[in-house]
Amino acid sequence: MKRVVWEVYYLSVLPIFRYCKRCREKREFICSGQFRINAQRKSLDIWLIYKCSCCDTTWNATLYSRISPQSLRPEVLEAFHKNDEILAERFAMNSDLLQKNGAEIGCPLYTIHGESFSLNETVTLEIKSNYYSMIKVSSILREKLHLSQKDYLKLINDGKVKSIPEVDLHKCKLKNGIVLLFQADTWENLPVVWSQKKKAAIQQ
Repeated sequence: MKRVVWEVYYLSVLPIFRYCKRCREKREFICSGQFRINAQRKSLDIWLIYKCSCCDTTWNATLYSRISPQSLRPEVLEAFHKNDEILAERFAMNSDLLQKNGAEIGCPLYTIHGESFSLNETVTLEIKSNYYSMIKVSSILREKLHLSQKDYLKLINDGKVKSIPEVDLHKCKLKNGIVLLFQADTWENLPVVWSQKKKAAIQQ
């Protein structure tokens, strides 16, 4: 059985939307990649700073509240002070944390790396993601395999694609990754008349 691996690469962090007091309507807020750190005696507050896409209004997403500096590894604390780009991206891709901060989450820009394949092949497909992702699996499959919504639904309804373990492929999200089995047509799956003709042709 052929095994294929796709990896989802993100071209942007999660877009978030909040009500902007200055604009007086909901706006997209852009991650600045900078942290704000406030030291109060023996505790720290740490935020990730966002800016309204239409004005200078800022919004701070809470990362840590009233924590002891000793609870963070020295290299992590230093990364916060240096506005480390990788650390900022990690928090800016954390949908659970941002939603707990009251933000509405959108879908990031992404691209899919990996070989395509024919639906006439039996294939085990693994889709990987570096971040917990709320992108629909259906969107990834339709984009990479150039499927219409109708074609995708037919694959599911005909039992030609299943997840391992099984989840609802109509609406499931990628999350930390997924493994899929694409089953090629077999004689047992084909119409009886066509199947008999095919078998007879091979036996001759």
